Amino acid sequence: MEAQAILRDCPTSPQKMRLLADMIRGRQVDQAQGLLKFSKKDASIRLEKLLMSAVANWMRKNEDQSLESSSLYVKKIFVDGGRMMKRLRPAPQGRGHRILKRSNHITIVVDASVNTENA
Repeated sequence: MEAQAILRDCPTSPQKMRLLADMIRGRQVDQAQGLLKFSKKDASIRLEKLLMSAVANWMRKNEDQSLESSSLYVKKIFVDGGRMMKRLRPAPQGRGHRILKRSNHITIVVDASVNTENA
């Protein structure tokens, strides 16, 4: 049974967050947590917290199963663009250059991997 967690309006550009999302897609949860914990990117802190929230949601749904016996993995993760704050920066000769402060929405789905060795 899968569980998901969603983070909305994260103040990081979607392009920077997708680099981290591609890094952990399809990996085991403990391996993904290790990658995010030791990553130098600033967005990894928010993504690690969201991953732990998805694991907690899975534990809440599956109270009869233990976390150690079922190997959880990141089934799906996708990053969508959020709203943009539009700002102006002063430019020479009285002009203004537009600055877009981007945000994103992140969705993580975790699931227990099925052991096909016994089948």
